[in-house]
Amino acid sequence: MSRVPLIESRGAVFSRIAAGAWRMAEWGLTPQQRLGWIEACLDLGITTFDHADIYGGYTVEALFGEALALQPALRQRMQIVGKCGIRLVNPQRPGNLVKHYDTSPAHVRASVENSLQQLRTDHLDVLLIHRPDALMNAAELADVFTRLRTEGKVLHFGVSNHTPSQLALLDAHIPLVTHQLECSPLHLDALHDGAFDQAQALGFLPMVWSPMAGGRLFTGGDDASVRVRGVLTALASEWGSSPEAVAIAWLLRHPARPVPVLGSRRAQAYQQAADAMTLNMDAQSWYRVWSAGAGRAVA
Repeated sequence: MSRVPLIESRGAVFSRIAAGAWRMAEWGLTPQQRLGWIEACLDLGITTFDHADIYGGYTVEALFGEALALQPALRQRMQIVGKCGIRLVNPQRPGNLVKHYDTSPAHVRASVENSLQQLRTDHLDVLLIHRPDALMNAAELADVFTRLRTEGKVLHFGVSNHTPSQLALLDAHIPLVTHQLECSPLHLDALHDGAFDQAQALGFLPMVWSPMAGGRLFTGGDDASVRVRGVLTALASEWGSSPEAVAIAWLLRHPARPVPVLGSRRAQAYQQAADAMTLNMDAQSWYRVWSAGAGRAVA
């Protein structure tokens, strides 16, 4: 059975593949079944779990924490990544009159305190600002980050879905350890808009959400999905692997060393991702997948 190694990013530690809890509220699992999902990931070496305060309408953190409470010692074997900064109009948050972003020190601190309570842990390994806030005061945000770290409540910090210039503004005040963004053979922007270049330049690992394009890689009927699926299937046949493993190997091949975040409840999906560790994708194969997604050869 393939196992996923750990990897370091500016002092933070991630597993090379992460497990995403975004849809946990939709899975309909009992606490014991949720614990089984956590244990299955850990058994594969997938020790990084991706969260956000808003997931499941502000419910997923508590569902995860309830399961973790059944085996509290498992906390020592994992890294928990949290996110805050989006305020949804939701019955759980009656004071939110309009969906908006909030990176004020008061909101960030309140979000962290609530996440710790819901997850039943004393610290987050990494906290990300979920979306770029036009009103962000980088110096003030860095100050609350520093205070949270001094208190032992958050060990490292990063951002999600920011532009390179937005990340650079905050990174100038406090070193960031990751940038979580979308990337897949059907969403190539991060390869060409400077995001992955910046990750290499600053020496941190990007995290990648929707590495399977929300399932489109294997279920989509559009032309790009069909083209990419054909290449992934052909390469899987050549290498004696699965198309899912090839899709993850395509991401892992990039020198920015992205960490794909899978959001499946199926143990098989994580095993297939772990199997990608054994695939050494050459440049020509990588560009076959890129060309299928882009719908053209390189210029």
